[in-house]
Amino acid sequence: MKTETIIAIASAGLLAACADTGASYTPILDGAPTAEFQSDLSACQLLARAQDQFDHETIAATVMGAGAGALLGEADSGDALGGAVAGALVGGVASAVDVSERRKSIVIECLRGRGHAVVG
Repeated sequence: MKTETIIAIASAGLLAACADTGASYTPILDGAPTAEFQSDLSACQLLARAQDQFDHETIAATVMGAGAGALLGEADSGDALGGAVAGALVGGVASAVDVSERRKSIVIECLRGRGHAVVG
């Protein structure tokens, strides 16, 4: 099996594993949770999940990473395809991590907006 194929399969698996991260976050509260906390948490997590994981920013980062990787791969070892795959992986994962952090922030701010004392 070619290295590029293995990298592509690993990349797809890694991005799929990131699909729900951030939205499933359960924050730390300052004090005991109120009776409404669990239902509010579920509603806020649902709101965060509604945000696209693979939006136009993720696609753009993946494409830019592929382009940069192809150039570097060609210049370094003459392997533009391998560089493109590696660059796409790096760009896509970096953007997916950013989206995950945005989802986590949505959960935190949503709970704060509903009156819960969220510290992080």
